[in-house]
Amino acid sequence: MSPQEWIVLGVLAGAIILFITEKLSIDLVALLIVAVLVLSGTITPQEGVAGFSNGATLTVAFMFVLSAALLRTGALATLGPRLGARFRKDHTGGLLILMLVVAACSAFLNNTPIVAVLLPIVVQTARSAGIPPSRLLMPLSFAAILGGTTTLIGTSTNLVVSGIAETLGEAPFGVFTLTPMGLVFLAAGIAYMALVGWRLLPGGDRTSDLQEAFGMRDYLTELELLSASPAVGRRIMDSHLVRELEMDIIAIQRGESRFTMPPGDMVLEAGDVLKVRCDIGRIRALKDRAHVALKPGLKVADHDLLTRGTKLVELVITSNSELEGKTIREADLLRKYRAVALAVRHREEVVHERLQDATLRAGDVVLAEVRSHYIERLKELERKADSPFAILTEEEGMPIFAKRRFAFVLGVLALVVGLASTGIIGILEATLGGVCLIVLTGSLSMKEVYEAIDWKIVFLMAGALSLGTAMERTGLADRLALGHIGLLGDLGPHAVLAGLYLLTIALTEVISNTATAALLAPIAISTAHALDVSPLPFLMAVTFAASASFMTPIGYQTNAMIYSAGQYRAVDFLRVGAPLSLMFWILATLLIPVFYPF
Repeated sequence: MSPQEWIVLGVLAGAIILFITEKLSIDLVALLIVAVLVLSGTITPQEGVAGFSNGATLTVAFMFVLSAALLRTGALATLGPRLGARFRKDHTGGLLILMLVVAACSAFLNNTPIVAVLLPIVVQTARSAGIPPSRLLMPLSFAAILGGTTTLIGTSTNLVVSGIAETLGEAPFGVFTLTPMGLVFLAAGIAYMALVGWRLLPGGDRTSDLQEAFGMRDYLTELELLSASPAVGRRIMDSHLVRELEMDIIAIQRGESRFTMPPGDMVLEAGDVLKVRCDIGRIRALKDRAHVALKPGLKVADHDLLTRGTKLVELVITSNSELEGKTIREADLLRKYRAVALAVRHREEVVHERLQDATLRAGDVVLAEVRSHYIERLKELERKADSPFAILTEEEGMPIFAKRRFAFVLGVLALVVGLASTGIIGILEATLGGVCLIVLTGSLSMKEVYEAIDWKIVFLMAGALSLGTAMERTGLADRLALGHIGLLGDLGPHAVLAGLYLLTIALTEVISNTATAALLAPIAISTAHALDVSPLPFLMAVTFAASASFMTPIGYQTNAMIYSAGQYRAVDFLRVGAPLSLMFWILATLLIPVFYPF
């Protein structure tokens, strides 16, 4: 191989490792890809930044805006009360309606914000119907994934493959190019979940007591400061006791006065009764030296420890949250949201120890105690396009549904799809015009436009497109394609397509679906050229397989978001998703060449 091929192969391998380990954020990895390829002379600076102006990248950004405008009308939020009644009557019927509605929305809107909006609604629906949330959250995520495969604009993955195809001289996809095969996958996926999949889901309901559910029995208590305590006379922020025990002071009872979530400059006094989040075992070990007395008779499983004027809430970190990647200390929940973090559920683990150093990831559930009057403020934040979290535990009444604004935004979206699908104008021009209409009519402000865009996806697409160009330019894509053909080529193009689909599934389960599509699309095109057949069926295999992430909670953003909220284990995704992935592989091998001939 040439030196440039080795450089691109090294970048490819390094990117895959970083995507799997999550040591760096995906947008930073994308920038590093561009930097290494440009600085090494593999591609020109113009080619390095071309991904940012690529039509696919800009279309994805504009689609985030159109999605935010529609979701802000409250249309999806009205689904919860109706679904609850349906599930109480007929579980299978309710599941079918839920998945069909989510899939229909996901076909034309970005699926990540759809799941972010519906996640707390579906949890409340499940509880009102007496169903464990775990029975509905995985179908919610899978329906969003399946719906996204039915149109070009359903997910960024489709647009990435189309953009790479166009960059490498192939025809881009039309709005409904994916629809025939996408509808087959959608029908098969919903039928599987309604008849078989839901039976494989975990059925154990979580306890309704949040302190018990998060194992807070040994981490919440009250203690009294004795006169000899070294903390007496010191500010909270200066207290060695607070730092040594790594405690969070949630409230202070001083005589008849109670101070909820006291500021750091409050001076502690002898006799103060502190409600704290701390390892009780550590307090017991140090209580004589620290001169504190534990208050007897507390029952954590009840609400005795819930401070008057506060509520316990569960906050799910969203995929584009400003809190993602920050520690609890850096997030500064107390100052920003009047909330004290008590515990964090990260995937299958509940974090109590060294909580301030716990790093937040998309899908993590934070148990927090919040001042009651601030709950409404948190709900306002939740409704914004760039909401840092979704609230799971607050009971909601029937939300306000802005019908006129919904009709207008829906009309704009229909106009965008209609103009692009008929070829009157391109998809980029259509989405750009739609965004301008949305802003000019006041449906969103320009500030909200910026907030609506998931910039991580935009940077990832730009970097991935540059890597695709480098793979094609250096001949690495051809070399990898010939290796793939060498293994399966004697069995014919159907076998090569089946192998490419399996390879894509294997990668998409451990790295980003968008990154997987970008890495394998050039190989798909080179494979088709080597076999002297149409690239379209191979591009379709990569496109559909990259989105078919059902076996792990980390391969697709929506799976990561529902992982902790549903209290799933990794094996739950494998048990439910493996048969579905196998079924899709068989369908793809048989039907992709029918809908998209070689």
